[in-house]
Amino acid sequence: MDLATGPGLAVPPAPRTVLQLLPALHVGGVERGTVDVALALRAAGWRAVVASSGGPLVAELERAGAVHVTLPLDSKNPFTIRRNGKRLVEIIDRYDVDIVHARSRAPAWAGWLAARATGRHFMTTFHGTHSHGNWAKRRYNAIMGRGERVVAISHFIAEHAYAVYGVAPERIRIVPRGIDFRRFDPAAVTGERMIQVASQWRVPDGVPIVMLPGRFSRWKGHEVLIDAIARLEGRDLVCVLVGATEDRDGYRAELEQRILAKGLGGRVQMAPDCRDMPAAYMLADVVVVPSTEPEAFGRVPVEAQAMGRPVIATDHGGARETVVPGETGLLVPPGDPAALAAAIADALDLSMDERQALGRRAIAHVRANFDMNRMCAETIAVYSEVLGIDAAGERSIAA
Repeated sequence: MDLATGPGLAVPPAPRTVLQLLPALHVGGVERGTVDVALALRAAGWRAVVASSGGPLVAELERAGAVHVTLPLDSKNPFTIRRNGKRLVEIIDRYDVDIVHARSRAPAWAGWLAARATGRHFMTTFHGTHSHGNWAKRRYNAIMGRGERVVAISHFIAEHAYAVYGVAPERIRIVPRGIDFRRFDPAAVTGERMIQVASQWRVPDGVPIVMLPGRFSRWKGHEVLIDAIARLEGRDLVCVLVGATEDRDGYRAELEQRILAKGLGGRVQMAPDCRDMPAAYMLADVVVVPSTEPEAFGRVPVEAQAMGRPVIATDHGGARETVVPGETGLLVPPGDPAALAAAIADALDLSMDERQALGRRAIAHVRANFDMNRMCAETIAVYSEVLGIDAAGERSIAA
């Protein structure tokens, strides 16, 4: 504990400051987690600073009293990274930063340079596996393993950090991502909200909906799902692919051609990013996550289970840690349209009682394991560990 200024009077610990670094603050798992932790820091009496190239989530940060600094941290240019490092030195000094917490590779290189120059603590969060097929890529990625503590968002990522980058297990802390159950609560979704989403999608009434939410990236498995739907030609259903194309018009055009070639026009449709995902989940009869590459964690299966929806995910990566096969959803082999089609048919054939029982199990499962407040508390505990302080912000005896 800090020394007292007088007999029996302890000096309150000074507020601690964490600087989080990421490329941008658009909507996404990394971005959402950064904002959630910043808000939790403010609520706990810490100071929160975030540096990024900006985005729509900046306003939410600033409303909560966190500081946002705009830097081109989305650039991978080596010269820009070095310039960012120098500017981060100024930011660290200006806001008296204690910990630099990097959540992506290019920002991590800049943050590591700045932390080393100022003698501040440096830690990272491993949010993905990243391609690592050659020496240059592995060296670039390896910065994510240089933190005093390396947060892994799943056991899968923890094992990857150890196996590929040699991160010592004693430096790894597993903190699964969490979601806000005030938002992802079936009881909070009104019929009006569901009607609005259904109207935007122009789906017919009473037809089962199979939904794949996610960016239009090739590894997300859209093609596998389209092929699976083609195998269900006798089924009355609509498949909705929901997500932003993000300058992937070429891939979107490929999918449109595949849909037409399979004779699925009208049965498979594409919808832009949905601003009301809880209502979208409630519309879906089945939520499918057919990723062909392992998800580092996979937010969609957790959100869908929180809304009591049957989930079908690929049997690898983070899905093995978030979906309980046969209890809260189903897992299928990657890249197997036949297996995926059979699983979709099984999910659609659930009786009302079976569907409700599965929903109750799914909700209980995610609420027990993937709560946003728990994620934030565990992240702040890692910060305290790095600083050698206890939960109240006082220096620990061990430190």
